[in-house]
Amino acid sequence: MSKTLKIGVIGTGGIVNTHMPGWAASGITEVVAGSDVSEEAMLKWGERYGVTKLSTKAEDIINDPDIDIIDICTPNNYHAPLAIAAMKAGKNVICEKPLAPNPQAIRDMIAARDESGKLLMTAQHQRFRGISKAMKAEINAGALGDVYHARGWMLRRSALLPRPGFVYKRHAGGGACIDIGVHILDLTLWFMGNPNPIAVSGVSRSELAYHKGGFSIWSADPIPADMDVEEFAAAFVRFDNGATLILEVSWILHHDTPTEDMQMWLYGTNGGSHWPKCEIYSTNYETQQHYNRTLQITKDAAEAHAQECIEFAQAVAKGAPSPVPAEQSLQVQMILDGIYRSQESGREVRLV
Repeated sequence: MSKTLKIGVIGTGGIVNTHMPGWAASGITEVVAGSDVSEEAMLKWGERYGVTKLSTKAEDIINDPDIDIIDICTPNNYHAPLAIAAMKAGKNVICEKPLAPNPQAIRDMIAARDESGKLLMTAQHQRFRGISKAMKAEINAGALGDVYHARGWMLRRSALLPRPGFVYKRHAGGGACIDIGVHILDLTLWFMGNPNPIAVSGVSRSELAYHKGGFSIWSADPIPADMDVEEFAAAFVRFDNGATLILEVSWILHHDTPTEDMQMWLYGTNGGSHWPKCEIYSTNYETQQHYNRTLQITKDAAEAHAQECIEFAQAVAKGAPSPVPAEQSLQVQMILDGIYRSQESGREVRLV
């Protein structure tokens, strides 16, 4: 495919600015249009990037016959309707995480993808970091053997974005679980080989956000008193292959980190590992010695948000599979949804 792929962006707020360098660097894409319900934000974005085809109506971008790829960067609850409409209009879709805030919406997106024959990908940028690719290659080569247990967490200290698109369920569909839990959970499942989750026991709650004087180091705006999503979640997950996972997520936990702590431990039959330190731990049972080694990582070709756009464009151009299959995003959301259902019921919930 030799033609330049034309990109239309829906949602011109903060996160799209991390995508723009990738579209500019791919060599085969050009951002030609943008849409946002905020005309002010849209015009400001258009001026910054020299994009003049702008509309506050997303359907104008979706139905533009010149556009090949729709880049969805809106709040979570609007992902599925926009993506489904775009694929029905013959567009390939890259969509910010989570792909949708509930499993059924993702199933509907998969059905639209299959019917249209277009590509659909969740923008899970953590997969596209050099340290992630290096660890995945080691795991695929058998360094850990069969992974039977994992621990993953993404914890922040007084670091949430008190904007409507994050703190109100009507826009976001959920809180820390969906906003940042999706990152560490997707990466952990990918490293584990995406086993099928079958049961979740979880909790989700908010405590610190409602403290008098509660604040975020990322914004001068106060945390809204009527915030209705969780700030903290934790879960124990079972998989059909017998593997297990412990997950912890928070925006504002009393945790020993200046801003954010994202870590993952994997334990397998041949060895263990830590990410992001990229260390492999193994044992020689004949000599009864332990060995630790650190992976040698080359410099990233591009920042991860940019790299995900580059690789998606390449997949579209070559007719290759989606770099992040929607079925894997469905597994992620089944677990996150299971946490909410487990909180409501006070017991473990079955996912199948």
